[in-house]
Amino acid sequence: MSSQFGLLKTRRFAPFFGTQFLGAFNDNLYKNALVVLLTFQAASWTTLTPEVLANLAAGLFILPFFLFSATAGQLADKYDKARLARLTKLLEIVIMAFALLGFIMHSLEVLLLALFLLGLQSALFGPVKYAILPQHLHENELVGGNALVESGTFVAILIGTIAGGLLAGAAGQPTWVAYAGLLVAVVGYLCSWGIPAAPAPAPELVVGLNPFSETWRNIGFARENRTVFLSILGISWFWLYGALFLAQFPVYSKSVLGGDETTVTLLLSVFTVGIGLGSLLCDRLSAGHVEIGLVPFGSIGLTLFGIDLAFASPAAPPAGAPLALAAILAMHGTWRVLFDLFALGVFGGFFIVPLYALIQLRSAPEQRARIIAANNILNALFMVCGALAAAGLLANGISIPVLFAIAALCNAAVAVYIYSLVPEFMLRFIAWLLIHSVYRLEQKGLQNIPQEGPAVLVCNHVSFVDPIVIAAASRRPIRFVMDHRIYRLPVISLVFRHMNTIPIAPAREDPLMMEAAFEEVARALEEGELVAIFPEGRITDNGDLSPFRPGVQRIVERTPVAVIPMALQGLWGSFFSRQGGPAMSRPRRLLGLFSRIALSVGAAVEPAAATPEHLQEVVAGLRGDWQ
Repeated sequence: MSSQFGLLKTRRFAPFFGTQFLGAFNDNLYKNALVVLLTFQAASWTTLTPEVLANLAAGLFILPFFLFSATAGQLADKYDKARLARLTKLLEIVIMAFALLGFIMHSLEVLLLALFLLGLQSALFGPVKYAILPQHLHENELVGGNALVESGTFVAILIGTIAGGLLAGAAGQPTWVAYAGLLVAVVGYLCSWGIPAAPAPAPELVVGLNPFSETWRNIGFARENRTVFLSILGISWFWLYGALFLAQFPVYSKSVLGGDETTVTLLLSVFTVGIGLGSLLCDRLSAGHVEIGLVPFGSIGLTLFGIDLAFASPAAPPAGAPLALAAILAMHGTWRVLFDLFALGVFGGFFIVPLYALIQLRSAPEQRARIIAANNILNALFMVCGALAAAGLLANGISIPVLFAIAALCNAAVAVYIYSLVPEFMLRFIAWLLIHSVYRLEQKGLQNIPQEGPAVLVCNHVSFVDPIVIAAASRRPIRFVMDHRIYRLPVISLVFRHMNTIPIAPAREDPLMMEAAFEEVARALEEGELVAIFPEGRITDNGDLSPFRPGVQRIVERTPVAVIPMALQGLWGSFFSRQGGPAMSRPRRLLGLFSRIALSVGAAVEPAAATPEHLQEVVAGLRGDWQ
């Protein structure tokens, strides 16, 4: 994980990280301090009940995300994001000074207005927070940067929540809350001055002030890319899911586990540490690029451990409740609950970090901040809906453990729905699982695959899993041209079909299919896609390269693009190869699944030089003697 922590030493990331960390800390310090004050000292402030005040405070903080996120997204696309970050931090200083005035005046109205304004400041900073990362980080740093931001945000939430509660009860001096918040805001403002310039991608944009029409317009921008929009829905669902669990911790600690206030802090800490660790592990598991295959992995864990948490929860609190933290930890069942919460956090990190990075990577730069604003609006909407649904179920007699189980089952249903609409997520998961659990893949020369624009990839054909291995190594989706007989094989045909594979047949078998395949290849290249072809035309049955056929030459004569030679090594003799007979027919070879394999990528070959003989020579050189 050294690569992502190295970002904290760079000027293009460290000041921004400090700015957003202190902002999240301050939000939760003030918000939780105010909730604690209104819970335990409500009588000295108002005649409203603590329950009403707590919900009023939560609503006032989240309301600005609905009202101002659309405008915030436009501002972040129109103006320099570093400058906007400084202005929002300056606004935070003014708000905390206003909150101090509220404490001095002992005015609940002023304090609640300050909370609303703090929500406004967060809504304005939100699009800047995520849209600035692609401008300052390289593509292979994007996952690591998002991982640090997510883990830092949750740690800031945890520390801010604890600090707010402690300051609220500190010797009857609630003004300490405002002084602390003012100090944090000033330090955050100073940090923001170190953020490098992030020029506006759409300086000519005319800002619309109608929040409803602009919200709908921003959502429209997000819907232009189906994968981006469904990623936003996935993130919004995660916030619903996570917020639902977090909201139950106080009552769950008291009425289910039989603990006191320290138990609530313990549950929050374990969950937060899990999310932080899961977020940081994303960079290691995704090998430095945006690996959306981790998203299904995360959703599986969120479902399984959510269900197990329901079963691990005791049916009734122990005798003598509320118990001190030491007594709670002495109970054997508590450790299973803590492990489930930790695992939920870890898999939540696997789920959310790649989705944020994917939105940043695939959004149009001139619309990116507005798309992030749409994400923030939908996040808030989903959290409100989740809170209402949870309140309704609990009001109808559903216990909290059963609520957890229902949420976990809904998570599974949502995951299946999203992955059925965008199979790329599940396909990347299968590919990721193959090269991390079944094989140990060495990758050489991947920088030779262009990050954008069309190209034809050519590779030797060793086994039935060649396309999956290549797809797992590539940072971009690939359209494979494949023999129609392999394309139609049971079970794996489902994978190939969802990979948008192009089936092809020899002219003597089906000339119409062959012509249709070449037409589809030309169309894909014209649209800027990567197309991969196995020029041998078949899987080898002796380990050697068969003569390359002239299909690639025909392709580049019609659409002149670069040809990228590649070679697979180590798959000959595997369970999926034809060594000694039909592939996948010798179970003993499964013992060799965890072996080392490699994909070597060579420099691009110009279209004019892409003859079958030359390409075979280059691929043979890349492969060497290792079959």
